[in-house]
Amino acid sequence: MAKLGTKKNPAIVRVQTEERLQEIAPVFQKHGWKFIIGLEPDKPEDISDLERLLNPPVTVTSQKKVGRNEPCPCGSGKKYKKCCG
Repeated sequence: MAKLGTKKNPAIVRVQTEERLQEIAPVFQKHGWKFIIGLEPDKPEDISDLERLLNPPVTVTSQKKVGRNEPCPCGSGKKYKKCCG
């Protein structure tokens, strides 16, 4: 799937007022993101795609596993296998 905010996968936003549309459109243009804004006064506002672009999810990396013969991470000075292992 294409990256959000590109020509193949534009961000889709729904707003209720013209004023809100005028607030949101410049944000997309400033960052160069492709977008579709729907002005629908009878439906609730949905700017989740904009929030996802502004605050991308952070990739979680796992910590390196402690080897049996390495010093224990608790700080005791003993080998891991003799302390917390």
